[in-house]
Amino acid sequence: MTEPTIRAKLQRRALRLEFATIAWNVGEAVLTISLGAVAASLALIGFGTVSIVEVFASGVVVWHLLPGHEIDHPERTRLALRMTAAAFLILGVALAIGAVHDLTSGRRAGESPWGIAYLAVTAIVMFGLAYVKRRTANGLDSAPLHAEATMTFLDGILSTATLAGLALNAYLGWWWADPAAALVVAVAAINEARENWAEAGELFEPE
Repeated sequence: MTEPTIRAKLQRRALRLEFATIAWNVGEAVLTISLGAVAASLALIGFGTVSIVEVFASGVVVWHLLPGHEIDHPERTRLALRMTAAAFLILGVALAIGAVHDLTSGRRAGESPWGIAYLAVTAIVMFGLAYVKRRTANGLDSAPLHAEATMTFLDGILSTATLAGLALNAYLGWWWADPAAALVVAVAAINEARENWAEAGELFEPE
């Protein structure tokens, strides 16, 4: 199999992964925000809002990988990286604001057994998608896809953290567990935004 054929196959796989991620996150946003509203759980509502940001990041990668475009073009890759960095920044700031608000106000997330079950499934799906995306990104040497795979991995961590927070609050009364975990994820997301923005500026500087 020739190298162009292999790259075309990897490109099609990457697009399928991104469309699957978009479909999952759209459903995730609707479901978790609805469950959060029913349970008066800010944690679930916040998680659903984060999913909307992730849909944008996946959309950026789809744009970058669309057939008929040169995915290795420096300016196109630079723009994709910067848009992904912006999505990471929005994600991190939103999480940090929500986490600090919950920690300072002492707000307790409501109990939601269905939310806990869904988050467990989401964590498995996101970690699996992140793994396959990273392998595909390495094959394509695609920096935007690799960056978005990191966001998918962070979604898995956030799912696990939100699940742990809801469970610890429901069974042990540890109301602070969820916002504390969300704050850690927020710091990681902001750091990814910084690194992606720096990579966009450094990878393609003229020698």
